[in-house]
Amino acid sequence: MGTRNSGLGAGDAELATGNSELGTRDSELGARAADIDLSVRIGSLTLANPVMSASGCFGYGVEYAGAVDLSSLGGVVVKGLFLKEREGHPAPRIVETPAGMINAIGLQGIGVHRFVSEKLPELRERKATVVVNVCGTSVEEYAEVSRILSDAEGVHAIELNISCPNIKEGGIQFGCSLMGTHDVVSAVRKVTSLPLIPKLTPNVTDPSSFARAAEEAGADAVSLVNTFLALAIDVESRRPKISNGMGGLSGPAIRPIAVRMVYECRQAVTIPVVGMGGIMDARDALEFLIAGATAVQVGTANFVDPFIWNKIIGGIEDYLRRHDIARATDLIGSVDMGKH
Repeated sequence: MGTRNSGLGAGDAELATGNSELGTRDSELGARAADIDLSVRIGSLTLANPVMSASGCFGYGVEYAGAVDLSSLGGVVVKGLFLKEREGHPAPRIVETPAGMINAIGLQGIGVHRFVSEKLPELRERKATVVVNVCGTSVEEYAEVSRILSDAEGVHAIELNISCPNIKEGGIQFGCSLMGTHDVVSAVRKVTSLPLIPKLTPNVTDPSSFARAAEEAGADAVSLVNTFLALAIDVESRRPKISNGMGGLSGPAIRPIAVRMVYECRQAVTIPVVGMGGIMDARDALEFLIAGATAVQVGTANFVDPFIWNKIIGGIEDYLRRHDIARATDLIGSVDMGKH
């Protein structure tokens, strides 16, 4: 998948001491990081490092257990869950675009009860730090799914999906309304003591105002950006390339906008910001951290390279060592916005 040019792809080589180090095993990565503190905090939760999988791009986590030690990730953010199973949209529902992709999966999923009984036991066994993406068509559904997860052993945090752009009901109707955002976060806050992370939409004029609404309602952090509403047309048939018509754009094309939005939200709230949007290598992740993100999520890049995780974590560590920075937290929000 041709999502970035060769010049951009060279970033990892500059960040690492060599390609062999970027490809080390998880155990070696841990040994190398002994003198660098990569840990970050989101509410009451401490992550071993700031690199998390993004919901919808990593299944339920267990599917990738053969490619990466799940316990080596800062967090495993699993696919969005409703109260009941959901089929999603018919194919075609993914299309590649220049420097990205558009998807309209439609939040297909197995539902919270099957997740707790079928997927969570293996995640516990593999010592993953589990963040569950929670969906709903009503405030009550968000609260009930969150309550069920709060009673399940092995769930470490909840990410509230109030920003999916490609389903007609629920989610985005709350995420595009300041009152709706406040209502959902407030309702879920009443039923769980787990760290609560609303996932914000970029499809509004001022995402930072939604971050403030989430903070006022009791959120422990916010995550952004979800995908940008987009449309790709087959010029021969003059029809949309995906069955839903419109979908969500992700990948490197959105990264500079996402970095700007993360920076703006960091200035507007006191709670941590989790950044995502087009991260393809360690340099991209560092850009988000410097802009103000406490942690990052990687999504589309996992489809290109399912072994990318150690490369990004190792690249961040090498950058900190090269710049004599002992803790990842010292890098957060360190951008100098003075004019050149």
